[in-house]
Amino acid sequence: MVDIFSKKEGPRREDVVAKRLISENRQTIHRLADQISGGGYSASRKAAAKAKEPPKPEGLNIHLLGGSAPASPPDPRVRISLNKRVVVMDANSGRQMQFLGQMRVRDGQTYFALATRTNGFVSPVDDETERQLADLNGVVIESSEIEVKFVGVIRERLNF
Repeated sequence: MVDIFSKKEGPRREDVVAKRLISENRQTIHRLADQISGGGYSASRKAAAKAKEPPKPEGLNIHLLGGSAPASPPDPRVRISLNKRVVVMDANSGRQMQFLGQMRVRDGQTYFALATRTNGFVSPVDDETERQLADLNGVVIESSEIEVKFVGVIRERLNF
């Protein structure tokens, strides 16, 4: 299908003629496109039509009654990701359970910024978590050993 845009109201006379010419010669145009592309034009049209069809079940249909399989209880772990986000994640599924804050750098020093509104975070931690971790806000992390101990302190305070 060809859409022709014009600044005038209604179609231009040339546009009407062009659309009619294309629609009258559609079969010839398709045949020439197939000849030039070695059959690729028709194959791509069939593939596009097939992609628009909804999937059809083949063979047996399996119905799960009573919801999904029972999930294992979450196994919370505190970790610092590669982009320096401090999160609580479920070790079983790998999903983030809670965002705690971020490791930031100022004047060449890396420090922990707790996720609070005063630190500029849009989604702050809940009041209980903020109370438990408030004194860790701004702690300078000088090495990877201190970072590991820092994660351990957070784990202990959150009872993981």
